[in-house]
Amino acid sequence: MTTTRLLAVEALGSRGRLPERIWYTSYGSNMHQGRLACYLAGGIPAYLAGGTPAGAARGYPGCRDPRAPARSVPVELPGRLYFATESVVWTGGRAFYDPSAPGRLRARAHLVTVQQFSDIAAQEMYREPGADVDLTRVLRTGRDELGPGRYETLICSGALEGVPVLTFTAPWGMHEVEWVSPAAAYVTHLAAGLLESGAWGERSIADYLAACPGAAGHWTPDEITTLLTPP
Repeated sequence: MTTTRLLAVEALGSRGRLPERIWYTSYGSNMHQGRLACYLAGGIPAYLAGGTPAGAARGYPGCRDPRAPARSVPVELPGRLYFATESVVWTGGRAFYDPSAPGRLRARAHLVTVQQFSDIAAQEMYREPGADVDLTRVLRTGRDELGPGRYETLICSGALEGVPVLTFTAPWGMHEVEWVSPAAAYVTHLAAGLLESGAWGERSIADYLAACPGAAGHWTPDEITTLLTPP
């Protein structure tokens, strides 16, 4: 059952100056607030349960501004979630967003400063945080490729309450890469982050993730629901 209203993403419109804040829109493990906190404040993630899953050894330098987002809201964007490449942190496929694919992407939009968004993006790109990203092109055209890497393409999907909605993904399309099944710890974080948002129930989340390319045929809704069940 939906308990939190999904805010509608509208057209960005013309802007005379660059914004001070943006909605960093996560569709991967940073939908989970505990995971996002490591990107903001630094440190080693405290994982959910079940021992020490893959990825626990990697620490994050954090942002210059470690404060939590001013707000976090559930959103849906046009496009599709899929899993591809091999994560050195999770050992399975990573989540990517294809905004041109038919479908709807579920995500959480975190209201952060441009500086915080820049530092989060740097950590996802395996770069040292500390330099602000130039958002001029992505706000003007909706897309900007900062490099050839897996999360170096910025996407602007519009605006929420007049504030730009930004995320990052790979430069390729969903059908231009081999799909790879995600690991259990990764699926758990995605499912828990979506559940934490309050907008979708367990079964709806399980059905959604199990249908995503890369997960489909490898994960069933029942298996994903079990991941959300406390031990």
